[in-house]
Amino acid sequence: MDHRSVLRAMSGLLIVLFVAMISSTVVSVALPRIIGSLHGSQSQYTWVVTAALLASTASTPIWGKLADLFSKKLLLQVAILLFTVAAIACGLAQNTAQLIAFRVVQGLGMGALQVLVQVIIAAMVSPRERGRYNGYLGGVMAVATVGGPLLGGAITDVSWLGWRWCFFIAVPFTLLAWVILVRTLHLTETRRPETRVDYAGATLIASGVSLLLLWVTFVDNDFAWLSWQTAVMVAGSLVLLALAVWVESRVVEPVVPLHVVRRRDPALAIVASLAVGMAMFGGAVFLGQYFQIGRGYSPTEAGLLTIPLMAGVLLASAISGRMVSRSGRVKPYILTGAIVLTGGFLGLSAIDHETPLAAVSIGMFAVGAGVGMSMQNLVLVVQNTVPLGEIGAASGAITFFRTLGGTMGVSVLGAVLANQVATKIANGLRGLGIDPGSADAGSGSTLDVASMPAPVREVVRAAYGDATGHIFLISAAIAVVAVIAVLLLSPVTLRESLDLQSPATSDTEQSPQAAVATATATAAAAPSRNPVIAPAESEAGGARHVD
Repeated sequence: MDHRSVLRAMSGLLIVLFVAMISSTVVSVALPRIIGSLHGSQSQYTWVVTAALLASTASTPIWGKLADLFSKKLLLQVAILLFTVAAIACGLAQNTAQLIAFRVVQGLGMGALQVLVQVIIAAMVSPRERGRYNGYLGGVMAVATVGGPLLGGAITDVSWLGWRWCFFIAVPFTLLAWVILVRTLHLTETRRPETRVDYAGATLIASGVSLLLLWVTFVDNDFAWLSWQTAVMVAGSLVLLALAVWVESRVVEPVVPLHVVRRRDPALAIVASLAVGMAMFGGAVFLGQYFQIGRGYSPTEAGLLTIPLMAGVLLASAISGRMVSRSGRVKPYILTGAIVLTGGFLGLSAIDHETPLAAVSIGMFAVGAGVGMSMQNLVLVVQNTVPLGEIGAASGAITFFRTLGGTMGVSVLGAVLANQVATKIANGLRGLGIDPGSADAGSGSTLDVASMPAPVREVVRAAYGDATGHIFLISAAIAVVAVIAVLLLSPVTLRESLDLQSPATSDTEQSPQAAVATATATAAAAPSRNPVIAPAESEAGGARHVD
């Protein structure tokens, strides 16, 4: 597709991505108010985020594989419909259990939208040119993440709207995206003969990952690290994932192509993406909670305070995307991003409930810049190594591991934060001469801070503000893993062709004499063709490669 056609289709795709991104960010700042209104707890706060990420993680490789087998445009329309219905249901939830259940359905749509946008863009432009368009993606991600908290805070603070409109607000955007994509997205669709979907592998992967994440969420809270529950859940997860690997190695159309993830560069990119996702999702999701509960700001103010984080994403993704397209080199930018991300988390690890906002803003900007330079460019590394016919499965695989990292990050860091907060609140209440289990302690285990007695409220605020630094220190340690993985990447140059060339045409070691001899032999063996018809045949062949 030419640049103008790509931009027209991109307008609808970017709106779709905007909708998927804003569904998380518009809720993030409002979550303390939402959970407080529904009388939920800290563990339920984490699960509102984790449930959507878990569903998104489990379904991402399935959507990616389906994109290789069926119509990408039709799948995108189905995902938009699923996401829209779930958003309306979330807005109508009457308790936290319903909200978490509906967030699971919304997560299915989120996973589909995120991977299908990447797959469709990969079907339109080459990996090298994709760097420039990834800059657009980064810009939309930044606008959605900046505008989301601001919009969510404003909606939550307006009494005649309320937090439910944080979910309803996505509906007009999805309808607009639907109309634009119907008019502008035109791909040459080719259905493969005897298509088989790997339902067994998809079920085993989803079950194994879900069981592992459930263990991460409940361990050290509902049961001990060394207990029969831990043994059953960890062993069960390992058995399910081992069976999944066995199935994937034998089916014709695997959900996660093992021959791709076994290669050095895709494997390292997946490890780095897993670490970046775990650090970024796990750390950033609690910033809204830090500003509101730990520092006492309103939802709107908390949204404004997260602008440095998103400014870093916007600037870094736009600039690095342009530079990647110009040079074709991607490793230097990913490595710089991983190092900056680690430094940003180290800076945030020192915050407490009295840290100057300027110091917090510098740390957030560094984290955003690191994410902007590394996250989308890691996808390019994997896409650059696979033919167009496997681009969906490959994109789904790296998105799966990135979202898996995010889900694990939210679960692990949420559990750490809950334990730290519980300990600090109990110590603070004892310092006031109040028994933590007495009625005088108020609802210290909930996030309805406004209803607490004034002394208890201050203890809770200090506990959340001081405990948040611990989870950012863990995030910094995880980000170091990304730095190591990126250091081991090969310094490759992104290809300029849409699809991988055949070995015969890409063999640069062949001598000129051998090339002439091969060409002569091929011409002699081939039947004569009308020179007027040949270009048309070539054109048709090229059209088949679009999808």
